[in-house]
Amino acid sequence: MKHVPVHVSLITVIEIVAILVGALSGFVEARRKRMDIVGVFTVAFIAAFGGGTLRDILLDKRPLFWVMHQEYAILIFVLALLATPLMRTVKQIISERVIVVADAIGLGLFAVAGASQALAANMPIFIASMMGVITGIFGGVLRDIVCNEVPMVFRDGKPYAICAFFGAWMYIGLQYTDVSDDFALWTSATSITLLRLLTWKFDMHIHYHKQP
Repeated sequence: MKHVPVHVSLITVIEIVAILVGALSGFVEARRKRMDIVGVFTVAFIAAFGGGTLRDILLDKRPLFWVMHQEYAILIFVLALLATPLMRTVKQIISERVIVVADAIGLGLFAVAGASQALAANMPIFIASMMGVITGIFGGVLRDIVCNEVPMVFRDGKPYAICAFFGAWMYIGLQYTDVSDDFALWTSATSITLLRLLTWKFDMHIHYHKQP
């Protein structure tokens, strides 16, 4: 397996886009719960940074990525101030489909970023795949908990986490080939996004049979 360097510029781009998508999901949920500005900022902050924060804690990486880049937190703060009038406009012009697409993109970007950071920290490959899943889904898990709901990823039966798990392993597998790391990152993130969109379009669910 080849050495996996941390591509600062590419990872930064991936993190910024994923953070914005995560924050958007927080804004939508906070508006649905009729929260004030403090609630809007808190939920958006948790949704945007929750997965990456847990990843950094588990990898014993200090400072946390959003502490090292305070501009990320400032961006969410400014967006939270504008959230109420912005969301009124967004609700009129953006459909549920656009929100789902944005969420799928965020899942793909966060998951491959998590797996990449774990491999760069010389974690075993299974741990790296789990770091990808954690980074991809845990912001949403914390968002739902703060909003006093059972996390959607645990209850709707859709293969959300499985998409992240599959894409993380795709990225790890590509590290054993001669392709560039940038290609591996973007290919894996795109695969997660497309897989998530397919499961949404065809309304796929994970079914299990309860014992009588």
